[in-house]
Amino acid sequence: MNIYLAMLLFSFFIILYWVIAELFTFFFRLTGLPAEKARFQVISLLTGTGFTTRDSEIIMASRRRRRLARITMLFGYVFNVTIVSALVNVFLSMKVTQAEHEFLGFLIPLSTIALMFIFMRVPKIHAWGDHQLRRLADRIFDRKETFNAVMLVDNIGTESIVQVTLRHIPEEYSGQTLAQTRLRPETGIMVMLVEHKGEKPVPAQADTVFTPGDKLTVFGNYKTICKAFHAREHVIDD
Repeated sequence: MNIYLAMLLFSFFIILYWVIAELFTFFFRLTGLPAEKARFQVISLLTGTGFTTRDSEIIMASRRRRRLARITMLFGYVFNVTIVSALVNVFLSMKVTQAEHEFLGFLIPLSTIALMFIFMRVPKIHAWGDHQLRRLADRIFDRKETFNAVMLVDNIGTESIVQVTLRHIPEEYSGQTLAQTRLRPETGIMVMLVEHKGEKPVPAQADTVFTPGDKLTVFGNYKTICKAFHAREHVIDD
């Protein structure tokens, strides 16, 4: 096997590993994790390097995320062993003279990495790929936008900071101010920030009225938040 074919194979493994990492990242985002946290956890799990104690609490707090983490770790172990074995066999099969005189072959994986970097840095292309994955997930899981979406931002003890996207207003809160909803005294949920469409997030006030499309940053018990806002874990914009 010549060095050019070996480098093409190496480049293929790089692309495959990147695609797998992005797919698992999307799966974690389906459980309500923001993209950056999900991607960090996936890379850590796939490479077997472990993940931070603080962020691991987010994974361990959900049964769905724990299952997905186990699958990711097992898949990463098998895939890594397969790649290492294949690459070792490829490079051992090459002649020493090829390794000495055909270093141009190394430009192939470097070009592949450069193209991947460019792809990730083009917002329109990245957004298009994300949109296609969302459509596919909606078809597979038969998801309809009749429920609101939640994204777990962080855990603080037994409580959570959560972003809720209001696709529709729960009937019991429709047309009412935040004070009239009695969310905090009755459920312990504190609405901290409200982001209307096209506007900057602002602190929630007693006279704040929820409207469809609002993004709320709330603090409280995760399950209680989901129940109060009729929300489920789903992919939403970060």
